[in-house]
Amino acid sequence: MESLYLVIAIADRRNTEKVIETFRESNVFTTDIVLAAGTAPTEILDYLYLSPEEKAVVFGVVTHGGLLPLLKNFKRKLYIDLPGNGIVAAVPLNSIGGKRSLEYILDGQTLNTSARRTRQSGAEEMEERMSIKTDFELIIVIANEGYSDMIMEAAREAGAGGGTVLKAKGTGAEYTEKFFGFSIASEKEMHLLVTPAQGRNAIMKAIMEKAGLDSKAQAIVFSLPVSNVMGLRMPE
Repeated sequence: MESLYLVIAIADRRNTEKVIETFRESNVFTTDIVLAAGTAPTEILDYLYLSPEEKAVVFGVVTHGGLLPLLKNFKRKLYIDLPGNGIVAAVPLNSIGGKRSLEYILDGQTLNTSARRTRQSGAEEMEERMSIKTDFELIIVIANEGYSDMIMEAAREAGAGGGTVLKAKGTGAEYTEKFFGFSIASEKEMHLLVTPAQGRNAIMKAIMEKAGLDSKAQAIVFSLPVSNVMGLRMPE
C-alpha cells in the first residue's frame, strides 16, 4: 500500500496563508493550524538573522506520490530550504481510523491502495497498516471544539491513560461540504495520546464509535510511530 505522511510546516504567522496555499497546490485541502512561539535563545536568533516572531504550525496528510511535489512547492513559494524561513518535516503514518476519515483527510489526492476491508460492529472500516513497527504509537485525534470529555472518556474506557489537548483551526470546510455532503466546524481541538502499540486499535476503534464523523465531535483519528518513550506509567 502507498505510504501516507503527516507533513508538519512551521513558519512565521504572517506566512500562514502562503503555507495553506502551498498545501492546496498539492491537493491537500484539509489542514489544521496551531499557533505557537519559537524558543531559540537570542544569540541563536542573532546568528541566524532571525526575529523572535510568533509561529504557526500547519498539519496536513499527503500521499507518498504527493510528498516530493509538496516539498518542492515549499521551496519554490516559501524558500523553506533556506535557514530562517521555517521548517517542514514529514512523518510516516502507521494507521488511520476508518475509510471515511481516510477519504476526508486525503480529499483530492489519489491513493494507490490494496487495503484490507473488514466488517466491525456492522460498519465497514478500513484499516491502513504501514510497515513501521514500534512498541509505542502517538494517536492523534482531530475533532470539533468542546468534545474533549467525550473523546477522552472513550479512550480511557479502551485503556488509554490520558492525553494532551491543543487548540487548532481547521481549513477545507468548503471542500468537505461540497464533496462529502456534511459540514465541518473550523474550530478544532487536537488530542495527543501516547499508547503501547498493542492497545492502539482498541483505543482508535472506541474513539471512532463514540466520537467519529457521524457524531457531533466529528473526530478523525490516525497514529504515528514512536521510537522511544519515557515517563509513561504502565500497568504491572
